[in-house]
Amino acid sequence: MTELITRDDLRAEIEAGSVIVIDALGGEYYAKAHLPGALELVETDVELKAPQLLPDKSAAIVTYCSNAACANSQHVATKLTALGYTNVRKYREGIADWQEAGLPVES
Repeated sequence: MTELITRDDLRAEIEAGSVIVIDALGGEYYAKAHLPGALELVETDVELKAPQLLPDKSAAIVTYCSNAACANSQHVATKLTALGYTNVRKYREGIADWQEAGLPVES
């Protein structure tokens, strides 16, 4: 299972610029709202797009999707790990939790 990151820790890492955030929802969900600076990467595109989006396999990466019930972030994290990425974590509570806390999103 992928290591988890809390909202507060993720917020601090985003503000510090020390993490790459991956939105695992994609499409219209990504267009409507995503965490600040998040890149769009859905499960079906990981093998094709990860090498270009994420050239450093040791970089700090956090995946997220809508909420704790959404499996997309785990699927993307699992595929990234299988491809050799060594520092992948998951924000299990997702964008719903982020927005409920009143934190900013981008569209």
